[in-house]
Amino acid sequence: MSERVPERGITRMRKTVLAIAAAVAVTTVACSALGKQAFQDPKVTLQDVRVTGLGITGGQLDVLLNVDNPNEFRLDATRMSYKVLVGDSVQFATGIVDNHFTVDGRKVQQVHIPVSFTYSGVGAAGRQLIQSGAVNYRVLGDVTVGTPVGNFTVPYSSTGRFTTLGGSTR
Repeated sequence: MSERVPERGITRMRKTVLAIAAAVAVTTVACSALGKQAFQDPKVTLQDVRVTGLGITGGQLDVLLNVDNPNEFRLDATRMSYKVLVGDSVQFATGIVDNHFTVDGRKVQQVHIPVSFTYSGVGAAGRQLIQSGAVNYRVLGDVTVGTPVGNFTVPYSSTGRFTTLGGSTR
């Protein structure tokens, strides 16, 4: 035979379980908030853009970015999205890179992004390049990094000028 637990004992047990659950929830939220405050966004800047191949319908670029980690701890990047704009607003290329890379604490890591493009999106930029020998560009996107305090997605944007004589400048 089983003993019947008094109603008061069940109520007390429920209150105890609710109090423990509330304490765990408050602790989790507080730690998450403190971790977010301790995290500093990495800074992503454009280092260089090089044409690595040209074909009948398009070509390939090697976009070199500098990822600067201002934090004391290592960042493990799991994903990077990008968009390359030329001229004022002509979309040249977009994509996502899922290659993992690491940036140690207080270090700068160079990251190569292979970019394929088609000529259909760059007519205006091509005309500008032919006419003036230079074209302004912008690289923007976001990078997802894993840290000891959680995962964060950080936007970045950088501009520069490509010249037929001197390559890329910022």
